Amino acid sequence: MIDVKTLQADDFRAAHTLFRAALHQPPAPDARWELASVSFLPGRVFGAYSEGRLAGTTMSMPLPMTVPGGAVLPSAAVTRVGVRADHTRRGALTALMHEQLAAFAAAGEPLASLRASEYPIYGRYGYGVATRGRWLQIDPRRAAFHPGVSPAGEVRLLDRADMLTVLPRLYRRLGAGRPGALHRAHWWWRLAIERPGDDEVVAAAVHAGPDGDDGFAIYRPVKNTTPDDPWGTKLEVDDLHAASIEAAAALWRFLLRVDMINEVSAWLRPLDEPLPLLLADPRAARTTEVSDEAWLRLVDVPRALSGRSWAGSDAVVLAVRDGQLPANTGHYLITPDGASRTDAPAQLECSAAVLGRLYLGDVAPSTLAATGWLGVPDRAVLPAADALFATGVVPWCGTFF
Repeated sequence: MIDVKTLQADDFRAAHTLFRAALHQPPAPDARWELASVSFLPGRVFGAYSEGRLAGTTMSMPLPMTVPGGAVLPSAAVTRVGVRADHTRRGALTALMHEQLAAFAAAGEPLASLRASEYPIYGRYGYGVATRGRWLQIDPRRAAFHPGVSPAGEVRLLDRADMLTVLPRLYRRLGAGRPGALHRAHWWWRLAIERPGDDEVVAAAVHAGPDGDDGFAIYRPVKNTTPDDPWGTKLEVDDLHAASIEAAAALWRFLLRVDMINEVSAWLRPLDEPLPLLLADPRAARTTEVSDEAWLRLVDVPRALSGRSWAGSDAVVLAVRDGQLPANTGHYLITPDGASRTDAPAQLECSAAVLGRLYLGDVAPSTLAATGWLGVPDRAVLPAADALFATGVVPWCGTFF
């Protein structure tokens, strides 16, 4: 018998320890737990108990999301999901997910998102891949810019004391406008920047153009020794946002010119990352993987559909099936002017998870129909559906949580 409870502050560290054990990591030392604890918010941490013992946990953080058209909707960022190894496949995760979704609905949060450690798990609970990212591996010795690129402006390093004031302000202006982007809380920045111990060094560079600061990069040096390069170090780029390609080019040039670096890597960058096109030898910046980034769950389908903008000129009737949140099940008339419930016959049919794939515009309805994910009683409607869901912008979250 699984009993799910809202955890109190005294139970937060036990939940964190259980989560780390699920990832095969030891309990956090005191300094690291003290920092991590700032993201454990009352009422948002759940525990699954079996015979009085904590068997699983999940939590969320309120990080509003930008949706197509530029509106910002309340959103829950789901994280630290784990089940004890001796209690897996006994219903603990399902009970946690159901309780958490019900809590989001009761709190009026129309969207929830997560990062999935394993692919097949979260589709069962209505989450679908909404954004994707590319993993870049760059050889700085070959990464010269082609003659048509002239990065301008100045790049400066931030003192650690300035990071928590300068970077959040810049991100609000530069990074939160793309569909899928999350609006970061102050405690998120603390987790990203304040690394206890001397084993991790976090650095931040800011680019200033003619109109002031217009880009930043956060990166970490990591030892990357080889037999030919015993002093080798890799730069891992954790975060990079810029107002223009020119500002992005200047930041990348700075990163690629840091001394005593034999590799620069960046993970889950947007699919339209311009770096390879800036280089004389684009192969110097290899895409080693394209992977799912953020998974999205529409908790309140009517509100979420009404909250984003729509393109095209024709209407489509979409039928949604939602086993976890039955109030979402129904037919929705989507037009360029908005979305509303309807009794009209369905022209497209999908589950809640497939709607999560569609919502931010990453994959066209016709592609999901051709690959069997989207039901299409009326195939003639696909061009209109593609036009409605199109955004003209590659969605990307860009915020790890």
